[in-house]
Amino acid sequence: VIVDRVSGLAEPGVAAVATTEQLSALQRECRGVYVEPALIQYAVRLAAATRNPERYGLAELAKYLSFGASPRAPIHLIEGARALAYLRGRTYALPEDVTDLVPDVFRHRPVLTYEALAEGMTADTLILRIMQRIPAPEKPLEAHVRVAAGS
Repeated sequence: VIVDRVSGLAEPGVAAVATTEQLSALQRECRGVYVEPALIQYAVRLAAATRNPERYGLAELAKYLSFGASPRAPIHLIEGARALAYLRGRTYALPEDVTDLVPDVFRHRPVLTYEALAEGMTADTLILRIMQRIPAPEKPLEAHVRVAAGS
């Protein structure tokens, strides 16, 4: 069966699971998911840290990065977080919707130096170090409860 498929002898059975109208409707619904400005700023800081690690207290990572994530990376990260929140049944994104996607969205974006490759560094390792240094914002409700409890 596999050889037949690869060699073109067998036609794979493919059927549509959604119409283009249905996909467009889902995209519109996902775009309606609310993302707090602090989450957008977090995504921007993560991408910026891949370009200028020194600015974020990560000077030791600069020697491993030739190029970092472009300004499109946080755009796609936030769009992914919207979709993930939607799939998780919410109309608003939480920090974990962003953090769960950071490695997958950023993984292919940094260009590592030869030194990084020689030392066995991976994009995932660098991304996780950046995420450890730049914490995600608190969940909005938790922050408000803490402020209210202190007053």
